[in-house]
Amino acid sequence: MTKSLLYFFIVAAGIFLNTEVAYAEEAVAKIVAADTAWILIASALVMLMVPGLALFYGGMDRGKNVLSTLLMSFICLGLITLQWTLFGYSLAFGEGNKFIGDFSLFALNGVGLEPNGTIPHQLFMVFQMMFAILTPALISGAVVGRMKFSAYAVFVLLWATLVYDPLCHWVWGGGWLSDLGALDFAGGLVVHISSGVSALAACIVLGKRKGFPSAPMPPHSLPLTLLGAGLLWFGWFGFNAGSELAADATAASAFVVTQIATGTALLGWVFTEWIHRGKPTLLGAASGAVAGLVAITPACGFVGPISAIIIGALAGSICYMAVVAKNMFGYDDSLDVFAVHGIGGTVGAICTGLFATAAIGGTDGFFFGNPGQLMIQLKSVAAAWVYSFVVTFIILKAIDMVMGLRVSEEDEVQGLDLSLHGERGYTQ
Repeated sequence: MTKSLLYFFIVAAGIFLNTEVAYAEEAVAKIVAADTAWILIASALVMLMVPGLALFYGGMDRGKNVLSTLLMSFICLGLITLQWTLFGYSLAFGEGNKFIGDFSLFALNGVGLEPNGTIPHQLFMVFQMMFAILTPALISGAVVGRMKFSAYAVFVLLWATLVYDPLCHWVWGGGWLSDLGALDFAGGLVVHISSGVSALAACIVLGKRKGFPSAPMPPHSLPLTLLGAGLLWFGWFGFNAGSELAADATAASAFVVTQIATGTALLGWVFTEWIHRGKPTLLGAASGAVAGLVAITPACGFVGPISAIIIGALAGSICYMAVVAKNMFGYDDSLDVFAVHGIGGTVGAICTGLFATAAIGGTDGFFFGNPGQLMIQLKSVAAAWVYSFVVTFIILKAIDMVMGLRVSEEDEVQGLDLSLHGERGYTQ
């Protein structure tokens, strides 16, 4: 009897251990090598967009502020990396509720090499980290030349925590916009509307640069700006096609329409400017390309090539007109962040509701027999606009009360490179 029981337990233990091994093998098998390799590359491409953005903005600002402008983008690689690692990722992708995640993933607790879809969980986390780093850096272009670096650093951390992380949870973390059915493949709502509308709030709170708009403030290095635009374009393929999180046909489609929309927007901006001002400009070509990249971002996993042409053409012309309208409304957005990202992201999000087709991904849009999707997109855009503007306005007002936002007039005239950082971008 005793031998029989012993034999039974040995057999049962063997079955149990074999089952555990089978489960482990099944879990490992879910990680697809091709998908993992592609998202590793895509994550690096998105990271490259941050120094690309720094160069894009740095060339457009005045020479006395070039280092300050570069640093406002580059510092996010440090600040947001830590914020995302400690609690940002948890707030965005923790279970929580429909409005914000919880702290169940605090300090990456439980975020290991187990599968998240077909890639390791840590890889998904770091891919999303690159988005979180880039987004607040976009806002810096609206406030260069007049905002304290210390205030900016505090703002970036607060904004990422109170604006970006909740919006990310709403759309990609299982929140209420996801339940509503909002389509945002790679960040029209989460990245571009949030940063662009927040940039508008920052312009209003911070006030105009000394001498604006009467004093000329031309870009000091258009070659630098073009280099930055090229790096952004290159990195954006990881941004958009990588958001499929797999090396598959949808990623290929997103890659293709990203190129098509961007090239079309470049032409749309240049020709609109040519008609309006009589001359095409290199700055217009670079700005038009970025506007196209922004507008196709929410739609890239849901639309085909012809739709991409329409989206790009609309983005190039509408964003150019938004830049022109800036002077009519009198706000000082130093590098036109609101016109390119806020308006471009809005155009893209709405066009997603018009041109999305279930044959590619997601659900059908207005022109494919589903007018309800357009209404969902409009509600989503309104929610992102209102939330981003109001919370950013409150954050900036609070920082201004505690430590002040603006540099002194003397520092602004001297230039922030010397006054805040003790460095010169160029020496003779």
